[in-house]
Amino acid sequence: MTVAENAPAVSAVRFHRTLWALQGLLGVFLIVASAAPKLAGETNAVQTFDDMGAATWFRYFVGLVELAGGIGLLVPRLAGLAAAGLALLMVGATATQLFVLHGGALALTPVIIGAMCVFIAWGRRDSIRRLRARS
Repeated sequence: MTVAENAPAVSAVRFHRTLWALQGLLGVFLIVASAAPKLAGETNAVQTFDDMGAATWFRYFVGLVELAGGIGLLVPRLAGLAAAGLALLMVGATATQLFVLHGGALALTPVIIGAMCVFIAWGRRDSIRRLRARS
């Protein structure tokens, strides 16, 4: 097998590793820096949800969704579906930042996280198809 014939396989392995690195970083970020403050009642997280006029249960709900999504990104079978769900959550977070909190540039954070989730979901689309075929 020549180097040129082996290039697609090497490329696929690199892509797979890149996805896993991104999933790992994003999963840990969502668990530690996003879900944990909401679930622990950290002052800034509480204040943000108060500014939104949201009830305490909603802060816990969002924190649990982020926790589940972060864990899902670290589980091979669930990574694609978790990324797709998190991308949808980030659409809501972006809209909230723009229209409820009037956050302006702060809306870039959920946009960037959402874009990374879309990339992961696209890269793991075969695993989403397999899950869908099981149901």
